Amino acid sequence: MEVDILELSDRSAKFVLSRVSTAFANGIRRAMIADVPTLAIEYVNIYDNTSVLYDEQLALRLSLIPLVTDLEAYVPQAECDVCGGEGCPACEVSLTLSAEGPGVVYSRDLISSDPKIQPADLNIPIVELKKGQKLVLEAIAHMGYGRDSARWQAGIACGYKNVPIINIQNCDACGHCAAECPKGIIQLEESGARVSEEDILKCSLCRLCEQVCDIHAIKIGYDESAFVFTMESDGSYTAKDLALNAANVIKGKAEEILGILNQF
Repeated sequence: MEVDILELSDRSAKFVLSRVSTAFANGIRRAMIADVPTLAIEYVNIYDNTSVLYDEQLALRLSLIPLVTDLEAYVPQAECDVCGGEGCPACEVSLTLSAEGPGVVYSRDLISSDPKIQPADLNIPIVELKKGQKLVLEAIAHMGYGRDSARWQAGIACGYKNVPIINIQNCDACGHCAAECPKGIIQLEESGARVSEEDILKCSLCRLCEQVCDIHAIKIGYDESAFVFTMESDGSYTAKDLALNAANVIKGKAEEILGILNQF
């Protein structure tokens, strides 16, 4: 397996994963979305709410606020050996909020019992309070998996495509392919059309250039063992940590299966 990093920031990444099967690539994608545990608000105790939103609407908005997650300090509630799933500092975090209008209540107004656990984005609007309106509540965040609820999905816009292979031979430089390409990556030269090495990965495999070529000079294919990955994180983890955690999930499942098989 080989990994070539193309782009990397705190929230997003683009890389080429090669010498792997389609099943493995899809396993990494699914793990990013569904199998890496994150913290999210699950229960809300509302003590005073005179805003225009119902309690249920407030709870839903709060549950979808991404929280920075420390995978080493917390475990999913159902897997907690300390409390057996009842709730304890090893599997849950308390966040309180007390606000009075006029003004907009933002995610930054949540006060966490653990300074390391904060909203990933501090400027997410929760509700607008008019003069005299109040909101007082306690939110309980638990570790969970994206496969159980969208509130725990750390990976967003995670996808991949096969690495394109573009073969151009005996081109008459008519220009039809360049005009048809939606990505604008085909360049015309005296010797014919060509695509630079830097632009090949931009190809969407639409095959429009292949279809419009009357002399069949262009052949579009793809590498079955190489994939261009694009991914984004909701802020619970950095993009790098999310990818590494997803790989560790796959590794852990493989080791678990190996251990079961070795018993026979």
